[in-house]
Amino acid sequence: MDPQHYISKCHAELQSAVAALGGDSASPRLASIADLIIQSMTGPWRSFHTPEHIFEVGAGGTPVEVVAALFHDLVYAQVDSGIHVNLARYVAPYVRETDKGLVIDPMESAPADDLELVMTLFGFARGQVLSPFAGLNEFLSALLAVRVLEGILSKSVCAQIATCIEATVPFRGPQPDGRNCSQILLERLKQANQDHALGLDDAACLDTILMGVRVANRDIGNFASEHPSEFLNNTWNLIPETNHDLVSTNTYTVKGYRISLQKMEGFLGFLQPAAVFRQFADEPSNEEHQRRLDLTLRNLEVARLYLRLKLVSITLLESLSLSLGEEVSLSSIMGKLPGKMDFPIQFENYLPQIAKPYQAQNRQEEIVMDLLETGRSAESVHDTRHSPVASYLVKSLGIPASLQLLDQARSFFAGKLSAEDLLAQTDPQMVQGLRHAMVEVFARRAEMFRTV
Repeated sequence: MDPQHYISKCHAELQSAVAALGGDSASPRLASIADLIIQSMTGPWRSFHTPEHIFEVGAGGTPVEVVAALFHDLVYAQVDSGIHVNLARYVAPYVRETDKGLVIDPMESAPADDLELVMTLFGFARGQVLSPFAGLNEFLSALLAVRVLEGILSKSVCAQIATCIEATVPFRGPQPDGRNCSQILLERLKQANQDHALGLDDAACLDTILMGVRVANRDIGNFASEHPSEFLNNTWNLIPETNHDLVSTNTYTVKGYRISLQKMEGFLGFLQPAAVFRQFADEPSNEEHQRRLDLTLRNLEVARLYLRLKLVSITLLESLSLSLGEEVSLSSIMGKLPGKMDFPIQFENYLPQIAKPYQAQNRQEEIVMDLLETGRSAESVHDTRHSPVASYLVKSLGIPASLQLLDQARSFFAGKLSAEDLLAQTDPQMVQGLRHAMVEVFARRAEMFRTV
């Protein structure tokens, strides 16, 4: 969609929210802030954390929630390969880059009050190394929001917005003392309220935390998708954000694709629903919270099985492709991947038919086999919707036997098992089917080349 459309929508949401919060909704700065937000959210590597996402996170929320949603993913260092140049002018005075990463180390000339406020809310301190997996992006996004909204909204409202952004730091379990992240954030907000004379009473502090819970839950709402395919669609949009080679659809390697799947499987493999969705006080209700947890568990279990089967299948292809070299593009084996032009030579067309294919043994297997055979419900710019090699693997060996290859695959990743040994430990008829399809693709490509 045209970036100008997003800028206009962002500007309108900012004006409406600022007016409702008693701020300067007529400020000409709001237009440049909207431009700043959308430019930063439409970088070349953004495929999930996009303008659509921030509008979805704010949809139906209070004015504080809407503004927090617009800012919460502004800084995303590991996706953008650093901090967007337009944002750096606001946060550079507060951090210093070292060999360990970004450190909170403000310049003497940098206004300290905003930094102290945001550090209190995040529980951070000067000299702290910021981790991209423990609040770096959210901290800098919150600091940036407070800085650019100064003079447009009151200090107390900016603090509430920063609090909601802190709440979006994801996947946090309870502390050893039993406190959860929302309880801890409430304590920090009350401390900030005292230190910075924000004028918030206890009810306003609690209400701010509940707003943060709602923002955080909408931020990762796709985990509770009604259908696993919808959850996988979002997962597939996340993969290229931190695997930039996948953006070059027809040149990324078999190994590169395998590594991207490996990282996602590793992340989802240990994630528990209780670390995904939040509940604090009566937000949300017990019934709604349990519904989200149940759907998240179902979606995670399906995604894990789906990813593990795809991981085994791509590992077998990688093992076969090593005879050609280590930097073989996946498209050279599979045929052209998603793009503007059709390519008649496709790997899947030369896979053998299975006389007695494996039949799903339960509902989870039914869902996964359908996803492999038919495909996810949405297109992806970097991958096909369906998974013909994984589907062939499952039909040939069955799901239990296919999963038994996962340990060998992990040994292969670690360099403890050679490609030849991995293939030798795999059903020879199934491997021969893969080898045959690979030979057919190359033979037909050679034939096309000779006729040009």
